[in-house]
Amino acid sequence: MMVWPAVTLLGFLLLTALVIAMGTQSTARYEQEQRAAKRASSGRHTASEAVRA
Repeated sequence: MMVWPAVTLLGFLLLTALVIAMGTQSTARYEQEQRAAKRASSGRHTASEAVRA
């Protein structure tokens, strides 16, 4: 009789953990792309400044 509430709770906890794990990976990937874009744009600025000089 108490099996279904336990199964439901366990399923909810597993799905919550899955969503958190996927969000963490997605956030890490986004931050890595942002850092790479920032480095690339700052690299372009220094190159263009060197050409002007």
